[in-house]
Amino acid sequence: MTDGATNLLEGKKGIVLGVANKRSIAWAISRACSQAGAQLAFTYQGEKVRGKVEDLVQGLPGESPLYACDVTKKGEVRSVFQDLRERFGQLDFVVHSLAFAQREDLEGDYINTSRDGYLLAQEISSYSLTEVAREAAPLMEGGGSVITMSYLGGERAVPGYNVMGVAKAALEASVRYLACDLGKIGVRVNALSAGPVNTLAARGISGFGKILDVVAEKAPMRRNVEIDEVANAALFLLSPLSSGITGEIVHVDCGFHALGL
Repeated sequence: MTDGATNLLEGKKGIVLGVANKRSIAWAISRACSQAGAQLAFTYQGEKVRGKVEDLVQGLPGESPLYACDVTKKGEVRSVFQDLRERFGQLDFVVHSLAFAQREDLEGDYINTSRDGYLLAQEISSYSLTEVAREAAPLMEGGGSVITMSYLGGERAVPGYNVMGVAKAALEASVRYLACDLGKIGVRVNALSAGPVNTLAARGISGFGKILDVVAEKAPMRRNVEIDEVANAALFLLSPLSSGITGEIVHVDCGFHALGL
């Protein structure tokens, strides 16, 4: 985060869904928000991830509630936001960074995607944003911001991205519809379409190293985006500086999306 962003979120309260480890984009965004003055809550899935998230949030100032939340289980998302109402009273922003597809559906050809794999990818990677926004909205009656994470594979066919690309396309459509629904209460909904970042999750994509090389060679800026640049863009969308922006898919990829490749 740059020095000019200090105190952008002073006194604001938010929740981050999707921190898995210290290298994740969700954690980079969390750091930037905390440094800008925000108080944060977090969700995690499974005891294995819980320990990692607990270790990370110990270094943040103030109380940082942690919630177990499996978005495939009915009622867990609602339970999180019901408890947040008691703890925070209100909510100013939501960072949705949840995505999952079975490894076998990220290999080979998209046409071979299983029915169960397709539905699971859609439920976690796309529908969960709608459910989260619905449960968060009553805590954001004074206005606020919701952001989610997308990728160019939701707009174009990227080899190896397969069913996740289809889920991201649905996610981006959801951003537009949610922006229309929630604008009346002053809640903005946007997505960040980040360029490839060398996270543990990204390494599960077949040929990811080649994708990094192609972007670095072809992008207008002739390099890959840095994770802190993605976090800074998120901070902008969560802050009052972006008060007139909603329903947007903001590309943070060193310009690669603009090419006619």
